[in-house]
Parts: sequence; C-alpha cells; structure tokens
Amino acid sequence: MNTAPGTAGEQQFLQDLIGHRHVLPSGEPGLYGRGPVFEEVRTRFDELVTRISAQDKPETPRFPPFIPKRTMEKTGFLKSFPQLCGVVFSFTGNDAAALDLVERANRGDDWSTHLSMTRMVLVPAACYPAYPAMALRGPLPKGGATLDLGGCYVFRNEPSGDPARLQVFHQRVMVRICEEEEVLAWRETWMNRAKNIFEQIGLCATLDVASDPFFGRGGKLLAKNQREQSLKFEILVPISSAQPTAVSSFNFHREHFGSAFGIQLCDGRVASSACLGFGLERITLALFKAHGMDVHDWPAEVRHRLWPDGEAPRR
Repeated sequence: MNTAPGTAGEQQFLQDLIGHRHVLPSGEPGLYGRGPVFEEVRTRFDELVTRISAQDKPETPRFPPFIPKRTMEKTGFLKSFPQLCGVVFSFTGNDAAALDLVERANRGDDWSTHLSMTRMVLVPAACYPAYPAMALRGPLPKGGATLDLGGCYVFRNEPSGDPARLQVFHQRVMVRICEEEEVLAWRETWMNRAKNIFEQIGLCATLDVASDPFFGRGGKLLAKNQREQSLKFEILVPISSAQPTAVSSFNFHREHFGSAFGIQLCDGRVASSACLGFGLERITLALFKAHGMDVHDWPAEVRHRLWPDGEAPRR
C-alpha cells in the first residue's frame, strides 16, 4: 500500500490545487474535498459524456455507494483485490460498551473492538450493483441491455501522496450486457468515442492494453492473461506523475458476471458483459494540469466543449 508523501512533482501539483482552492485537504492521503470550480469542471465533463452517450438510448438506473456483502463475494472482488476493499462496521453494543467506546476515543485509544461488521460494503466498482439488479428481471430482451449508471462514488483502499490516486472518487460508468459479439463491438465504439472526447478537451491521450492490480503471486498470472486476451484497455493522460495516469478503462468480462449472477439472454444462454468507466476526478485534474489553474485562461475550444451553452465558467 502506497502511503508515501508523493514525488516532488506530485506534491507541487497538490499544493497548486490547494492554493487555488480546487482541492480541500482532509488530513488523510487520497481523501479530499473539492472546491466549487473543481466541481463545475467535473460535472461539465460528466454532462459532455451524457450528451455523447444519448445516442445509445441507455437505461439510467442509479444505485447508492454501498452494496450487500454477498454481492461483493459473488463478483470475485475479494479473491482478486482484497487489498482494495472497504467494509462498513457499526456499533451494536449496550450502554456500558458505548461509554467505554467514548472514553477510549477521548483518550486516543483503540475503540474499534466495539464495532462489528455489517452486511454492507463500500462499492469498489460502480457497475457491481447493476448485475444482480439485471438478473432479477429475468431473461434479457432481444438486443440485450445498455446501462448508463451515472457518476457514482466508489472506494479503493489505496492511500497515496499522488493527488490523482484517490480513495473515494466518482466513476462515470456504462455497461453493455448482450451476446459477446455485440458487447465487443460496443466496447470498440466507445474506445473510439473516448479518444475523440479527450481530443476535444485538449488532453494528450494514449489508448493501451492494460491489467488490473490483482493481489498476490497468482495475480501476476491473472494480469498476464488479461493483457494477452485484451480484456482491458485504458486511456492514459499526463497528470502529476512521471508516467501518464489511467483516466478511463474499457473492460470485457466475457460471461463472468452473467454466470455469477444468473443473467440470461432471451434464448436462455448466459449473457456476456462489458463496462467502461471515466474517472471524473482524474480527468478534472488532467484538465487543470494541461490548461492551468484558471479556467478562464483555458483554450476557447475546450471551454466551448465543456460549456456549450455559452455560460461563463465559475470564478
């Protein structure tokens, strides 16, 4: 787990963001508030994605940033990424235990022994709530389903000094569930759309095959297989680190979630799925890095793409 203070470049970028009140420190690495200008840029990019995704005529369900523990267990996340998960704990004791908890906290002692695990976990990937919900609907209609899940909060337990590596952030996620050929065609379409989006907003973006941060020795083999089968692509842009940072990903799951949750095609076969995600905070950070801290100094074409209504950005 990376808890280092960050490189000199990362620290300077973070201080610039704080100085312009775009980022509000909390005292914990990877956990920041966001100023009004930052939030306006983030939501404007989100709206740009909405305008482009409208041509797919997706369903637009919304889910909270928590899922049942059993859902995470079914996804296989614990097997692949136990180091990233976050579980909700709560107090269920009596009056005496509550008093002891408060006294321990006041002394600065450990009070976590009074908490126990609930049946909820923090959502680590915004697409996860969609799969059990789709399975409950029964066999999919002909043509499958396309979902736009909006910009959802997700959690990853990876504190870092890099301002682009957050523990809590928004994923703008879309999901396609259908036959394999249609799912792959949809993913290919969106990779091309995403490259065009980043070109429009003046970001130097590179598409490359990628792998997830699988845990342990076996994870190296899983990552190798994922790359060899081109199951995951990422778009990388410069932000604060020496190497470009992933800001968008395009994942083909094969029948993994269809089998795990019992999602069927109209003919009874197991459905394939893919998802794509935009890391909204990272993209916002990349825009500040590329164009400067004052939105009013950004190139006119970039501002037009994000503010098509002609409204002036917030000061």
